[in-house]
Amino acid sequence: MNLSKLFGIHAVQAALDYSPEKITQVWLDSQRQDVRLKELQTQLNSLNIKTEIADKKKLDKFADGKNHQGIVAEVELPSVQSEEQLKHKIKSLTEPAFFLVLDHVQDPHNLGACLRTADAAGVHGIIITKDNAIGITPTVCKIASGAAETVPVYQVTNLVRTLRWMKEQNIWIIGSTGEAEQTIFSLDLKMSLALVMGAEGTGMRHLTQENCDFLVKIPMRGQVESLNVSVAAAIMIYEVLRQKGE
Repeated sequence: MNLSKLFGIHAVQAALDYSPEKITQVWLDSQRQDVRLKELQTQLNSLNIKTEIADKKKLDKFADGKNHQGIVAEVELPSVQSEEQLKHKIKSLTEPAFFLVLDHVQDPHNLGACLRTADAAGVHGIIITKDNAIGITPTVCKIASGAAETVPVYQVTNLVRTLRWMKEQNIWIIGSTGEAEQTIFSLDLKMSLALVMGAEGTGMRHLTQENCDFLVKIPMRGQVESLNVSVAAAIMIYEVLRQKGE
């Protein structure tokens, strides 16, 4: 069991809303009396989740000095799924495939934000690399606000091999790079597809680019050269939804 600690009212509320069975214990600040904490405590008690009153010093230690808002929960983190599970998912789909691929993305805030967008847009899953990439962590779960429980994350050993297999399943691979000739808005996206986003700063690896069916960019009219990975992914994901008329 992969146990870790979440902290903060919003993060614990999300865990309660989406996976209360994975909360093993909660610590509450003995000095805090605000309404939201009281409401959370009532919910926890109604679900028979073990709670303990603790002092701020103990909670500070659990949260590594970060702002815990008077509550820390020990939870079982969602499991990362395997390449075989990804293949099973793709073969069992009864609608056009829609995946997000993150090529060596390492910032937990980016993965967490991508999970939130993926959940909102009905993406079938996020594919990450085994090496040099962030997995499911407490920070990812906190940023995802429950989406780490609802959107499967598939970890693959060899991304290029996985992309080639997906192409054999009639899934089009669309990579995002600032050097592309066409924009995401000029491409017909009404098909089974996987959107590929590169790592922070370095972008997609060369071999990953070579295995994309199309390379696209997001138009940039200002002085900033690129967008945050999760922001760029959100723009591309919602362009897919727009074209599908959803």
